[in-house]
Amino acid sequence: MRVTRPRLAVLSAVHEHPHSDTESIIGIARADLGDVSHQAVYDVLRVLTAAGLVRRIQPSGTVARYEARVGDNHHHVICRSCGVIADVDCAVGDAPCLTASEDHGFVIDEAEVIYWGLCPDCSPSQSS
Repeated sequence: MRVTRPRLAVLSAVHEHPHSDTESIIGIARADLGDVSHQAVYDVLRVLTAAGLVRRIQPSGTVARYEARVGDNHHHVICRSCGVIADVDCAVGDAPCLTASEDHGFVIDEAEVIYWGLCPDCSPSQSS
C-alpha cells in the first residue's frame, strides 16, 4: 500500500479519535490537510479497513464508526442517551466468544458483542 498524505491523515484521525464517524474523520483530515474530498476519505477508510489497519463498526441504529484497535476481537459499550462508545475486553480470556455453542459449519473469525446502557454522565444515579 502506498503511503499518501490523505491515508496518513485519516489513519492519524482514527488513532487519535477512536469510534469517530466518517463526517468527523473528514473534518479532522481537512484540519490537517486543508482540502480533501468526501470521496477521498471514504476511499481511504475502505482501503485501511480492507488492509486491517482500522476496524469499522456499525452498532444498530447508528452510522459506521472507525477505530484503530484491530485484531483482538474486543467489544463495545454504548450509552443509549449520548452515544458515547468505549472498548470492552472479552469477559474471559482471549476471545472466548469465538467458540460458538453451535457454529452450523461456519469457520468463525469474529464475534460482535455490544453492551448498551447509560454512561456515568447520563445515568440518573450520577445526576443528583
